[in-house]
Amino acid sequence: MQKRFIRTLLLGLAGLTIMLAISAPSFAEIGVAITFGPPAIPVYEQPICPGDGYLWTPGYWAWDYDVDDYYWVPGTWVLAPEVGFLWTPGWWGWGNGAFLWNEGYWGPQIGFYGGINYGFGYFGVGFQGGRWDGGHFFYNRAVMNVNVSEIHNVYSSNIVVNNNTRISYNGGNGGVDRRPTAEEDAASRERHVGPVAAQTQHMQAARSDPQQRASVNMGRPGVAATARPGEFKGAGVVQAKEAGGRYTPPPNRGNQARGNEARPENNAARPSTPTHVSELPPAERPAPPNTGDAKQDQKLQKQQEKLYNQQQKERQKVTQQQQKEDQKLANQKASDAQKQQQEQRHSQQTQQLQQKHTQQTQQMQQRVQAARPAGRPPK
Repeated sequence: MQKRFIRTLLLGLAGLTIMLAISAPSFAEIGVAITFGPPAIPVYEQPICPGDGYLWTPGYWAWDYDVDDYYWVPGTWVLAPEVGFLWTPGWWGWGNGAFLWNEGYWGPQIGFYGGINYGFGYFGVGFQGGRWDGGHFFYNRAVMNVNVSEIHNVYSSNIVVNNNTRISYNGGNGGVDRRPTAEEDAASRERHVGPVAAQTQHMQAARSDPQQRASVNMGRPGVAATARPGEFKGAGVVQAKEAGGRYTPPPNRGNQARGNEARPENNAARPSTPTHVSELPPAERPAPPNTGDAKQDQKLQKQQEKLYNQQQKERQKVTQQQQKEDQKLANQKASDAQKQQQEQRHSQQTQQLQQKHTQQTQQMQQRVQAARPAGRPPK
């Protein structure tokens, strides 16, 4: 039973959030530990940005407990969950004798991501690929692949990269030697949200593709990046040019990965993907639009409020339905198999609702951005 529980944890949203002595304690959890590090970051090109408002999320190595192997989650362009939010990538770190995963998050400031050079603006410290200004995201053409004939929110600022390593983990033998600054530590304590539904599905698509596994591609994944989340075929797919370094997976990697599953602290971990709608974080009201046109702002705000109220009603309806079904199953003294089937159904139902609401919110954000006159690039 314990093993099945731990497996369920690793199917969560982009792995597990964990706690290291050097990481911020405000959002950390303990997870299953891996005793050998991930491959280096592969060499690949960035696909062209699919449209205004998309932000780059770099690729990373995740862990699949079912096959005891790392697999590459391709870099991709994603719409931010809120205007002004930036993506702090997840990262692997060495602590307490094992490699542990720190989950990425969206927030107003870039936090610590292990000093890992993911490329494309994420060179180990902060983010130099662009910035928000007046409700619009401006892309730095020096490091971002954008079509300037379609996207006009651009500027150019050359970046000097001092971190040229492709090492994909912090600490340990040969890892990146860097600790978070006070500002990076504070960023993790600000209001932030985890990966959006599109990122979760993107990760799951990578996990289901055997060619993405490190033991198969030897650190050079066939799909290194995609133009949109989950699209692993077509013109927007980019292959890795080469592996970031030599990778030889240990023959007994399964035994190494499972060495910690009996630790009592692992029982305290919880899945990062909610099973029920009631476990989702409270939805926040959208910020009032500011297009410079009072009448337009009033119209857009009414649309925002209508969507928000509709989403709240849907969440309440599904929550009541799930609670009713759980109570019915409890009264019937159902078997573990029946409980597991219902749990899987509720989890899928919750993810679908979350994805639907995220897409609706992103479409509304695009509508607000489109109504605002084009601004000037930041200086």
